[in-house]
Amino acid sequence: MADFFWFSDTQWTRIEPLLPRGTRGKPRVDDRRVLSGIVHALQSGGRWGDCPEPVYGPKKTLYNRFVRWAERGVWEAIFESLAGAEDTPDRLFIDSSSIKVHRTAGGAKGGPAHGIGTSRGGRNTKLHAVCDIKGRPLVLLLTPGNMHDMRVAKACIETLPPSADLVADKGYDSNDLRAWLAARGTRAVIPPKRHRKVKLAFDAAVYKQRNVIERMFCRFKDWRRVAMRFDRNIKTFMATIVLAATVIWWL
Repeated sequence: MADFFWFSDTQWTRIEPLLPRGTRGKPRVDDRRVLSGIVHALQSGGRWGDCPEPVYGPKKTLYNRFVRWAERGVWEAIFESLAGAEDTPDRLFIDSSSIKVHRTAGGAKGGPAHGIGTSRGGRNTKLHAVCDIKGRPLVLLLTPGNMHDMRVAKACIETLPPSADLVADKGYDSNDLRAWLAARGTRAVIPPKRHRKVKLAFDAAVYKQRNVIERMFCRFKDWRRVAMRFDRNIKTFMATIVLAATVIWWL
């Protein structure tokens, strides 16, 4: 099975206790087999029908399990349980990355409510993230691609307890954000924008560590269904994001 994804014993030991229990109706098809098939589909970016049935079972079972658990928030709950198991680190990093929207994701009712916007690069979705010094995502949020990072910066940061440092690029240089961070007891490690008349000092040595979040986004986009959005529904696409984060960093 070298060509297909399969949860290792160690990974399965961590994720199995977090799966839903006590559901009514027929017993579920083997969880390890089905979830491995779901991850294979999301990683490879292929159609659900391309998942080999002898390995993972019927495509309908894979797709239905993925979508139903996405609607119920199961995948997000698993991510939050694993990512929140450790104390908040002293240094956090925030940034965003744009994701192209495939034509198959068009037509979703609600427009921007599904996290799809139009910018100079065409139709896209923006993934906002807060990560630790190891590049492990702690907070994930989707917005339309034409939404400015500052509009959701506080919402992302306040999800976690205050850290000693917050590292961000100059796109987050704002008097309001700096004052808000200071009130939380957090030092802003953010370079000033060019137009500032008075250049604010920042810790350049710490700022050099910001590449950890850039590398995090690169690892995310190794999964083809993260690198290109195929899902109309934002809940389904968020499920792809958090499942990728869980498998890559938290198992």
